[in-house]
Amino acid sequence: MISVKRLSIEDSRLLIEGARSKAEEIGVPMCIAVTDDSGNLIAFERMNGGKAHSIEVAQDKAFTAGAARKATHEYNAANIPGNLAFGIHTEAGGRISTVGGGLPVIFDGDCIGGIGVSSGTPQQDMEVSQAGVDRFLNSL
Repeated sequence: MISVKRLSIEDSRLLIEGARSKAEEIGVPMCIAVTDDSGNLIAFERMNGGKAHSIEVAQDKAFTAGAARKATHEYNAANIPGNLAFGIHTEAGGRISTVGGGLPVIFDGDCIGGIGVSSGTPQQDMEVSQAGVDRFLNSL
């Protein structure tokens, strides 16, 4: 038998609040998704003005970060022709995201979920998702 640490709905709300605050600060309305450690959606928010196509993108970023336990921008760096990871974005039904903005949520050395953000530039998405993680970790 194994014990699994996993984000709760309350934890997810903290992640979203932190991300939303940063998105408001930079003036870019975002789509924000939070998944558990298996990549299954726990919570989602589309801020007023968040792009419609970013709904699925944010969820795929959170899926990648939570299930693969790796930041999406790390896959981006590896997903270039000639590298062994090239084409990884076609796996899992095309749900593996290689665009910055998805981060695993790590607590006590364990991945307990993922956050994915979309609607800005990849750098903005990365900043906003990091703000969500920071808000959550600072609440512990």
